Amino acid sequence: MRKDSRAKNPVGHYSGYMPAITVENPLELPKVATPALDQRARRVTSITTAPRGLEGEGFPVRRAFHGISQHDLDPFIHMDQMGEIDYGPGEPKGTPWHPHRGFETVTYMMEGTFLHQDSIGGGGVIENGGTQWMTAGAGILHIERPPDALIDSGGLFHGIQLWVNLPSALKMTTPRYQDIGSHDVKLLTNDNGDAIIRVIAGELGDAKGPGSTHTPITIVHVSLLPGGQLVLPWNPNYNALTYVLAGEGTVGTERTPLHDGQMAVHVDGDFIVLGANETQDSRTHAFEVLILGGQPIKEPVAVYGPFVMNTRAELQQAFEDYEAGRLGQIPAEHI
Repeated sequence: MRKDSRAKNPVGHYSGYMPAITVENPLELPKVATPALDQRARRVTSITTAPRGLEGEGFPVRRAFHGISQHDLDPFIHMDQMGEIDYGPGEPKGTPWHPHRGFETVTYMMEGTFLHQDSIGGGGVIENGGTQWMTAGAGILHIERPPDALIDSGGLFHGIQLWVNLPSALKMTTPRYQDIGSHDVKLLTNDNGDAIIRVIAGELGDAKGPGSTHTPITIVHVSLLPGGQLVLPWNPNYNALTYVLAGEGTVGTERTPLHDGQMAVHVDGDFIVLGANETQDSRTHAFEVLILGGQPIKEPVAVYGPFVMNTRAELQQAFEDYEAGRLGQIPAEHI
């Protein structure tokens, strides 16, 4: 595994491998709003542990949503933590060309590099805190793979891929691609300056992330220093999920323990409560969590392979359209 390379100074400066985007003095950042006295903390109703598996050409993942009901996930469908792994030379792997229809894929890279290309001309490098947001809509083909230089040298690889559902009225929307650079994210902190909050998409209080979404959602990446406490305002109409990328801490006013690879479901309230343990392991000097939620779509969900639709008949049509070449063509230079 990777070597520890992060240090903390008295004002909470982060340095090292994860996350890529930080600041010298978090106290200079805008502060998240303090909850009003009549607002309530969200309750934690479940803690689940993500099992390990393989994806694409064989890169390791953790299935973050395993064991969580669709009622608690809506509007999200699927999430993989890709890596964290330190590849040797020749070991990095990606995915072959494949189709999607009916939803959006969000790839957030914290370490390492992925190259994206799709059948509508979208493409770019995803690295060091960058995000690729691809709306499959009516249909698209794409590929994600490490660059040749990374394959040759090996190196660190750690990211998240999230599937965001689209409502029936937008299932067949025109595909689009968004390249969200790491420096585009909105940075916030708490009153003590012991948290860095990266708003990737949606709104958190008055702050708005750069990701343009078809459905109302919020995605944030939080780094909380050892012993730090965070009260995070959250839209009461959204569901709320906290996934631990690294480190150990607690969630909720009951201070329920939570560690890497675990997901907490929060319900019924206006803010989320997090705490970081005083001591972290050798892989991280902060409690690193991804917090996401959105307005539930509340529609039937039919999922099979790379397609997310509302009915079995729509899934069948998606396969027929793919086989007929109606979801796009692989660019000639890749054939």
